[in-house]
Amino acid sequence: MRLLGTMVIVFFSLTILSCATGSTIVTGTVRPAINPTEVKIYLEPPFQYEVIGIVESSSDVEFSSQSAQDRAINKLKKQAAKIGANGIILTNVATQPTGSAGFYSGGFFYADNEEKKVAQGRAIYVIKEKKEPE
Repeated sequence: MRLLGTMVIVFFSLTILSCATGSTIVTGTVRPAINPTEVKIYLEPPFQYEVIGIVESSSDVEFSSQSAQDRAINKLKKQAAKIGANGIILTNVATQPTGSAGFYSGGFFYADNEEKKVAQGRAIYVIKEKKEPE
């Protein structure tokens, strides 16, 4: 019973400390940093924009796939904001397996497949969101 209690504590400690990781590749002109809350996510490109770079992030799935995806997207926004991008055109959001973990207890093997959410996009500076009517 003591082993199970220790494992639960370790599991929750790792879950609380888990975070999203990411990288940025600058391909254009860097602008002054902005607040990440100002970065907008686009599935389709806006009318007029400049590409500043490529951003990528990942987050381990612990309790919920949605919360891992939210962490990955928030990390993308932080990375884009650092290089002055006010938008991100999402190019990929996926779930990737990272392996499995398990332990023996009482003659049984308990295992869990581990996975992570991955998000990628182009960090952009939006000049004009929509074409104005003529």
